[in-house]
Amino acid sequence: MKLLLLILSVLIAGRADFDKTVHDFGTITEADGPQHCTFKVTNTGDEPLTILSAISSCGCTNVRWTRKSLAKGEIGTIEATFNNEDGPFPFDKTITVYLSDIKKPVVLHLRGVVK
Repeated sequence: MKLLLLILSVLIAGRADFDKTVHDFGTITEADGPQHCTFKVTNTGDEPLTILSAISSCGCTNVRWTRKSLAKGEIGTIEATFNNEDGPFPFDKTITVYLSDIKKPVVLHLRGVVK
């Protein structure tokens, strides 16, 4: 995990700071219904930052994100909803986030086990 955070800081140094890149739901049951989490990104650069898109790795995860440009110091969000309807299994879903003026996307993870 520390390596992932180190790699992330190299990719987006000086422009954006994510509060986390992995959200672990732990063990959940199908009866718990859809699971929600939020990732926060802070513009640490001098220029406006825009979340251009956030793309889920599968149809079981819906994503919404802040659409307006973020001024220096402003915080935007990427909200994910994992629909755990497909039976018991461990999961590691990804959300690929594209940010303005940052060449490589940031990959966020949703992890857990459905019982």
